[in-house]
Amino acid sequence: MNIQEPNHNLIEHIVTLLNVPENSNTVSDLQSENASPDTPPASLGSQDLETACEVMTFMDEMPGGFLIYRADGNEEIIYANKALLRIFQCDSMDEFREMTGNTFKGLVHPEDLEEVEESITNQIKGSQFDLDYVEYRITARDGSIRWIEDYGHFVHSDKVGDLFYVFIADATEKRNRQITEKNLIIEREKKIKNLLDEYNNEKNLINQEHLRRLEVIEGLSVNYESILYVDLDSDKVLPYRLSQRTEYQFNNTLCARGYIWYASDYIATWVHPDDREMVTQATDPDHIRQKLLEGKTYYVNYRIIVNGETQYLQLRIVNVSRPDHISQLVWGYRRIDEEVLREMEQKKLLEEALYSANLAIVAKNTFLSNMSHDMRTPLNAIFGYTALAKEHMDNRESVQNYLNKIESSSRQLLDLIEKVLEIAWTESNDIRIAEKECNLCDIMQDLHQAMLSKALDKNIDFTINTDKLEHYDVLCDPDKLKQLLSYLIHNAVKFTNYGGKVNMTINEVENISNDFAVYQFVIKDNGIGISKDFLAHIFDPFEREKNTTFSGVYGTGLGLTIAKNIAEMMGGNIEVKSTVGKGSIFTITLRLRIQNEPFSDSAEFDDFSFPLLDLKLLLVEDNEINMEIETEILQGLGFFVDTAPDGNVAVKMVEESQPGDYDIVLMDIQMPEMNGRQATAAIRRLDNPELANIPIIALSANAFDSDKRMSLESGINAHLTKPIDVPLLLKTMKEILQAREI
Repeated sequence: MNIQEPNHNLIEHIVTLLNVPENSNTVSDLQSENASPDTPPASLGSQDLETACEVMTFMDEMPGGFLIYRADGNEEIIYANKALLRIFQCDSMDEFREMTGNTFKGLVHPEDLEEVEESITNQIKGSQFDLDYVEYRITARDGSIRWIEDYGHFVHSDKVGDLFYVFIADATEKRNRQITEKNLIIEREKKIKNLLDEYNNEKNLINQEHLRRLEVIEGLSVNYESILYVDLDSDKVLPYRLSQRTEYQFNNTLCARGYIWYASDYIATWVHPDDREMVTQATDPDHIRQKLLEGKTYYVNYRIIVNGETQYLQLRIVNVSRPDHISQLVWGYRRIDEEVLREMEQKKLLEEALYSANLAIVAKNTFLSNMSHDMRTPLNAIFGYTALAKEHMDNRESVQNYLNKIESSSRQLLDLIEKVLEIAWTESNDIRIAEKECNLCDIMQDLHQAMLSKALDKNIDFTINTDKLEHYDVLCDPDKLKQLLSYLIHNAVKFTNYGGKVNMTINEVENISNDFAVYQFVIKDNGIGISKDFLAHIFDPFEREKNTTFSGVYGTGLGLTIAKNIAEMMGGNIEVKSTVGKGSIFTITLRLRIQNEPFSDSAEFDDFSFPLLDLKLLLVEDNEINMEIETEILQGLGFFVDTAPDGNVAVKMVEESQPGDYDIVLMDIQMPEMNGRQATAAIRRLDNPELANIPIIALSANAFDSDKRMSLESGINAHLTKPIDVPLLLKTMKEILQAREI
């Protein structure tokens, strides 16, 4: 729309015609229904009046909206034509005034007002014709939002002041078309962008797939001898690289082959008959696609036959196509003979380990079952005879008989416990072999004296032969050697019938050098013998042959286990031969160091009677029952006994005593607050040297070699195990006191 410079005088006439006083601040009727255009103000000439009336009639009937409003702060509307009223859906000027407040601000949508007024001001300032053009929203009477175009012109005259006259056109449809076109353009641009993105993504995917294939091929080339490219869709196999061992698959030519033909011909020609079905399934296209849906790669191991030789191969199949369409693959072949052999060996070892574990479980269950049985047997006797003794307290002879049987059962139970502990010691390698100067003949004499009474009880001829010995003096652990041989001799005596024979012969079978010799200790009996089936289990804990039970021979089945463990710790071994009904032969082979130098003279104690009576003892024991029993035993031996319930009290009692108040301290080990070793260490730190060096003997249920070693390291003079072995205790006390006198 072209807006030309208006006739200011015409505007003034129009405003005068509308009967609006000059510079009035009050809005008058734009067109009063009672006013007549035939009675114009006297200020208008007839020609101007006629022109003004024609213009007003034209403005009122023009299709587009038109309004005049003051350009002051109130922006009061002076005139609005019928077309504008129709745009606002108003039937009369009164409705229009009410809806808009009769101001320009009232007809503009509130969200657009600030921007519209700012735009009008800026446009007028920049235009020589004081023109403006704006688009904004209005709210029609029915509440609908419409877009309009506003063409305005600023007019100033001395008569009417500052005014705006505005032409308004409904631009809603135009705006909607623009929005639609804009959205179409945006949508089109978006589609174009998406197409470009898809193209670029596809391009990148193609590049990535290509690179990935190359990476896969390079990766497989490190470990795989031959590399093939397989396209399931096109039914093609293309070799990338072939080793000499696989070139025969392609007749020494690197050319494409049909996949179906290649797979079937390869399987029929080279794959081991037992593996053909597996390989056929593994290389089936449907199977391949299914497996590769689960992961990017999978492999199959199989055998081939080349020149009559069986070889192990691995085929690895890698997907290099898109996950949604599996067709392009890379295959890698490699020899895995060594791996298969290792796996077979590992499988064998695992099977053996499983078998051993199962045997261990069975052995454990058997051990616990037998342990329970063997412990309950003497316990039942102890409880039973105790009850009988209570019932016959008035019969001294019967009570004495019951007490003897209780004592026998108690010793049997103690023997079982000690043997179980010995097995634990030997198997834990806690026992140390302490070599010292020994005479084998002396050891044999001690054994003969110790075992002779048991043999005589069964009228068994028990002999030990040392005639074949060349070197008697050796370095060994005499206690362990005696223990080892005593278990075997005891076993031979136990399973030899009344009036039988048991003989032990020592043979020096090999003189390795001037320093070492090999000795064999052969124990032979003519007893009940051992079956072939049981010989394999003879050294297992708690294993006892059925014929021993039938014969009424009691045994825990632990002695031979302990003997075998001790022999192995001493660097030797045990062999056994046996015939049922004829007897058994046990042979222990040991390698011992020969003592070529004569034994050094050691201090010998005189045989004079060393006085033990009237000794003053401090008994340290936290268990009340043990303290009562031990006190009565010691007092019965003639000792003066003082007691301490724990380590703290014992240390205080020794510290507050005078030299000579106590001759020996008998110290328990396991005690609360302060144990026996801690108490001993505290006593050894006392300022008075006579009190600090008082003899201390440990009386403990802890019987491991490590327990004894820790006791000696803490300052204890000797370590004895409970229950009290009175002869051993007296012997130990005598040796300690004699050593202090020397």
